Amino acid sequence: MRTGLTKRQKTTVIYFNEHSRLIEVQTHNTDLKKRLTSFAAKYPQCCRQTDDDEQGGLTFEIEKGRLSFRLTAPYSEERRKAASERAKVGSYLTDEKFSR
Repeated sequence: MRTGLTKRQKTTVIYFNEHSRLIEVQTHNTDLKKRLTSFAAKYPQCCRQTDDDEQGGLTFEIEKGRLSFRLTAPYSEERRKAASERAKVGSYLTDEKFSR
């Protein structure tokens, strides 16, 4: 969908405060819109779409406790090397399996 908005203007904003039991999410992010739309259809008692800005943005209200943020620490060099080695071994085994 062409909206006339630049990527910089296609934002995701999450509003919540300590008093309200609801979180408001305004987003242009396609994946997040799909996930929230699906969640709202499946769990209407916990989440609902409240607005469509006609420029590709949707707004949802969702109960606190239903939305989470995940922070991931960067891999150490040692952990990155170990993961790389595991991937190489897995790739080798997969290639060997297909070459038979």
